[in-house]
Amino acid sequence: MKRRPEKVRVWRRAPEGKSRWAVAFLFQKKEAALVQIVVRDNNVDQALKALKKKMQREGTFREMKRRKFYEKPSEKRARQKAEAIRRARKLIRKRLQREGAV
Repeated sequence: MKRRPEKVRVWRRAPEGKSRWAVAFLFQKKEAALVQIVVRDNNVDQALKALKKKMQREGTFREMKRRKFYEKPSEKRARQKAEAIRRARKLIRKRLQREGAV
């Protein structure tokens, strides 16, 4: 049975060292571990690089940037429509490339 996602609570003053949107994002995703990175041979730099790569691939940075400010419902619909058009064009382009037309 799926649990309902908890409501996000954003305070006017975030804990020290964290901005408001980061706190909201952390609280919203608290029930599941998003990304796990194993640090091998005490090599933190390599682990950080892998973490950034995974987050980039999953679109976490893009989502945090998007959630930084309120997005009106009309703007959200327009963005989603533009993304759908972009995906459809990409799919058609790939299909044509596979068929050898381009």
